[in-house]
Amino acid sequence: MISLAHAQTAGAAADPTSGFMQLLPMILMFVVLWFLMIRPQMKKAKEHKALLSGLAKGDEVVTQGGIVGKVTKVGENYVNVEISEGTEVVVQKPSIGLVLPKGTLKSL
Repeated sequence: MISLAHAQTAGAAADPTSGFMQLLPMILMFVVLWFLMIRPQMKKAKEHKALLSGLAKGDEVVTQGGIVGKVTKVGENYVNVEISEGTEVVVQKPSIGLVLPKGTLKSL
């Protein structure tokens, strides 16, 4: 019986690439996840950061809450947005979702 036990353990140690082959599907899933989910999200965050850094007085913007207005003052963390004549609101810079082309407010 002892000879049978030795014969069974000797076969398992003979294949050194089996450990890598077991990890290969997990590595491939991570690569696919990176290209389909993480990378596009990082690209979108970089574009939003560039949009916020280029924000200037007179830009027409839409906030993430849906408020449309014209930027009257740009601070470090906050932006003053005029939503109608004489009505100004202060919003956080990251809440600016979109910069509209000039003259869009007149057509609304």
